Amino acid sequence: MPGTRPAAEVRIDVQLVRRLVAVQFPRWASLAVEPVESAGWDNTIFRLGSDLAVRLPRRRIGAEQVGKEQQWLPIVAPHLPLAVPVPLGRGVPGEGYPWHWTVCPWLNGELAALTRVADMGRTAMSLARFIAALQAIDSTGGPVHEFRGVSLVARDRNIRAAAAVLRDSYDVGPALRVWEAALAVPAWTGKPTWMHGDLHPANLLVERGELSAVIDFGLLGVGDPACDLMVAWTYLSKDARKAFRTALAVDDVTWSRGRGWGLEFGLRAAAYSADNRVIGDIGRHAVAEVLADFEQANS
Repeated sequence: MPGTRPAAEVRIDVQLVRRLVAVQFPRWASLAVEPVESAGWDNTIFRLGSDLAVRLPRRRIGAEQVGKEQQWLPIVAPHLPLAVPVPLGRGVPGEGYPWHWTVCPWLNGELAALTRVADMGRTAMSLARFIAALQAIDSTGGPVHEFRGVSLVARDRNIRAAAAVLRDSYDVGPALRVWEAALAVPAWTGKPTWMHGDLHPANLLVERGELSAVIDFGLLGVGDPACDLMVAWTYLSKDARKAFRTALAVDDVTWSRGRGWGLEFGLRAAAYSADNRVIGDIGRHAVAEVLADFEQANS
């Protein structure tokens, strides 16, 4: 049976957030603090007043990404065509909480995983423009992430483990065959490009039927540009996926690696989200879309 997301390694509640904000950002101490349901694995979110959000890592693996996000997101954000949560306050350990944390703008909108857009084709174009703009930014000195933008071979053990979790409830054979095909294509040897690293509909916001923002840059880094193509399978429909690929002029080899990244996310999300319907549904959707796309491409 599918497992659950990793447990929190620290206790985080409203009282802790109030204390942290009061001590470190007294100008915001009078603002109300409200918990926000989060689909993510690595961070806990609270709304601070009407215009701000507080984001605190719930696991050490998330805490290790905060510094990179705080350093680099203000640099890349001005070049991007969609709203992103640029840090406004950089919190430090305190009040019994062990890690750095962030205050950022509250971006209006609903998770794309929970609401429809007016036109998926137009959304595909918005995503293509976002990825193209991100990849066009000078990547010199950008952080290399150990989990994203690397060779797919480096993720093989994790995929096999996720498949083993799903084996009793899901025929993982076809998915593993697609994975092996992705492993067989040449690895990226070009200059690393900037990538969001976790593009799926729980990290996209929709307002008034239009894609309005991209959130959760914890995996921001430089590497294989195929990584962000995962959104083609984690979110887009068949027709929108075709338009998305055309807009980005993606070659066959890069597209195959992108399909591998979509499958990598999908299998892990399906395997470890028994307690998280949103991420679990995205994972199952991604696996189904990858299998259908691969079958069509090889028919």
